[in-house]
Amino acid sequence: MIDGKVDISKFQEEIKPIDIKYYLIKYFRYWPLYVTCIFLGLIATFLFHRYSVEEYEVQGSILIKQNSSPEMRILDRSNIFSGTYNLENDILLLTSKNLVEEALKDLHFNVTYYASTNIKEVELYDQSPIFVEVDPDYPQMESGEITFTMLNEEEFVLTKEESGFFDFLNAKADGPVDQGILNKVFTFGEPIKTEYSSFTVKKRKNLKEGEKLSFLIHSQMNIIDDYARAIKVRPINSYGTVLQVSMNTKVVEKGRDFVNSLMEAYMEYSLKAKNQMTENTLNFLDEQLYVVEDSLKKVEQKILNFKVRNKLLDINSEFGGVLGNIQNLEVQIQSVDFELQYYMALQNYLIEKGKDYSDILAPSLIGIQDGILNSLINNLITISLNRRKLLASVNENHPNVQELDEQITKIRENIFENIKNLVENTKEKKARLVATLGKEDIEFSKLPQAESDFMALNREFKLRENLYNYLLEKRAEAGIAKASNISDNSILDYARRGNLIFPKKSQNYGLAFGLGLFIPLGFLLLYHYLNNKIVDQIQLKNVLRIPLLGTIGYSTKDTNLLVQEHPKSMVSESFRSLRSALFYIASERKCKRILVTSSVSGEGKTFVSINLASAIALSGKKTLLIGLDLRRPKISEYLGVHNQTGLSNYLVDKAEKDEIIVQTKYENLYVVPSGPIPPNPAELLLKEKMTEFLNSLESDFDVVVMDTPPIGLVSETMDLLRFSDVNLYIVRQDYTNKKYLLMINDLYANDQVDNIYAVFNGMKAGLDVYDFGGYNYGYGYNYSYMRKNEYTGTYYDQEEVKKPSRWLSKLLERFRV
Repeated sequence: MIDGKVDISKFQEEIKPIDIKYYLIKYFRYWPLYVTCIFLGLIATFLFHRYSVEEYEVQGSILIKQNSSPEMRILDRSNIFSGTYNLENDILLLTSKNLVEEALKDLHFNVTYYASTNIKEVELYDQSPIFVEVDPDYPQMESGEITFTMLNEEEFVLTKEESGFFDFLNAKADGPVDQGILNKVFTFGEPIKTEYSSFTVKKRKNLKEGEKLSFLIHSQMNIIDDYARAIKVRPINSYGTVLQVSMNTKVVEKGRDFVNSLMEAYMEYSLKAKNQMTENTLNFLDEQLYVVEDSLKKVEQKILNFKVRNKLLDINSEFGGVLGNIQNLEVQIQSVDFELQYYMALQNYLIEKGKDYSDILAPSLIGIQDGILNSLINNLITISLNRRKLLASVNENHPNVQELDEQITKIRENIFENIKNLVENTKEKKARLVATLGKEDIEFSKLPQAESDFMALNREFKLRENLYNYLLEKRAEAGIAKASNISDNSILDYARRGNLIFPKKSQNYGLAFGLGLFIPLGFLLLYHYLNNKIVDQIQLKNVLRIPLLGTIGYSTKDTNLLVQEHPKSMVSESFRSLRSALFYIASERKCKRILVTSSVSGEGKTFVSINLASAIALSGKKTLLIGLDLRRPKISEYLGVHNQTGLSNYLVDKAEKDEIIVQTKYENLYVVPSGPIPPNPAELLLKEKMTEFLNSLESDFDVVVMDTPPIGLVSETMDLLRFSDVNLYIVRQDYTNKKYLLMINDLYANDQVDNIYAVFNGMKAGLDVYDFGGYNYGYGYNYSYMRKNEYTGTYYDQEEVKKPSRWLSKLLERFRV
């Protein structure tokens, strides 16, 4: 207590800080709004799913085996220490249009079938009851949607449907249609041919009369382009050589068939590339066999003719060894000539060819077992095949193609050098064999002429026969190798099921639930943030710096004299609590002066003044209510007294004191009307006569309640504060602006006003929220227990029968702040 006064601000500092529970209770009252928005969001999501065309992802995987030899890595120094396999070429090949075209050859994708619906696109694919067989050799017109209508068991008509309201929801083409086929009756199996179209419609399943569906005929080039863009290939991980082949599709079966067909086309391509060397060998051997077989037949005919003329001569066994040696030498010379022929052909091939050596013949396949040459040729073939595979997707200026060209150039130079050495060595070998054969020929010449001739023919026959058998053996080996050859790559997983990627139903429902909850919550937070009105008691305490003395509930009565006419109501009880707090303040004063003001008009200061004075009068205190609001007097109107004579008359010396003090019909309650509105109210209230008048009341009254103008609008209220013992500042819920409180806070902080306390007027609670309207520490605890916007409890008053309110009013009342 300071100078007989209690500093209530000390009690205000003990208020606990606001916790999260306050905001939970504050915003939970809007739960019907949240439920409504969530429900609408879920309904909108359901409709979106209902009318959206679902999209799936189908996946398959293929294993790419590393087939580069150690010799190749030695020649390619940039890759000598790398154990990884570059999958970029295989990825480009799988997404190339050439491979996509191969995959589409066995698929009937040039015609798309749709069920008859105006709401959602439903593609039938292999479930279509009809099959449209398009003539591949005829230039078709890629047209818009054609509607098929069943007329009877064997006849149908083709038409074009007009665009509907829901056509924007599907992806059907809306292009031109060949007018020559429209509105005509056709039969199943009948060729439909015009200048722009050529196809046949076949029946797969029985159709009912009048049943409809539609189909689209696509250009083969457009299909290839679309599927080449749709396919996606990526490594499953960074350290393996397994590629995942996937695509997005609206029909799982259709996407599955294409992905599987594409992987099989890739396997066939890799196997074909691997068999290329074997096929080249077979072609070469076939050419040689044709030549040798022809010469062998001629020699056989010569021997037959010779035997007929000479009657089957017998050769002496003495010269059998010589003849055998000669035959062996001739076979060796023939083999050496074969090698020389291959070396020269290989050299010419390397000179004539540009950079694609995938058709070269490997030496090992024709019996040449030179290890270095075989390794170089195999590496050259492998790199050439990789280059051809890469060119299926990129041009020759691509960095990977140029890198392969450099490797081919290096290997080509090494092969030329190796062939040069092999040719020289083979020629020397042939020279030695020819010299040895000459010696054997001298020995053979000692035979008789007939025998010598026969031996020569027989020797030629054996030579041709041995070479023919050798070529047959090599051809058989090459054929076996081709038949047993398999692709180095393999399909790990075929595409089977599709994963739904659009719409993501669970995610969308969760999003709808979240938006339905947080969008209204966000609007409420924004509204409360932008709302500058005082909406609850806790907010008031956070903004206002002066002590809060009490709260006055919202009155639903049709009178301003609430305490006098409804003394048992809870609002009247709140005025009694305020009266108790005021009696405790400045209790040492014989005549207590209470000044009531507010920031602006409409906050209820006159209502509080009248009912506070009435509550004090009911306690037995002789109370005088003075209307100091000379600009807008209302007290006389509310109390039912005349305003012809009042305070303004007294201050201008036109009335005496006893003339302006009027006793009301209520016991102990007196009133001084404001009187006629003067031209200079501020100056009248500053006259010395006003001070004399207030001092003279101390002997006649116990309490003087002064109803003053709003302190934020007029200046005289500041001058009237010097006459009061207690000042009440009225703040009205959902009416008083926060910025209005800045002035009173500044006045209080600068000690320009003293003994000023706030009263929270017109307080309403929110839905099912219990607002204990004022633990006003020190002076009269005011427990204002409220529920559903009303003060509850019938201890002091009887429950009134409430009139049924309109449904809109009830709904708005639920969302009241």
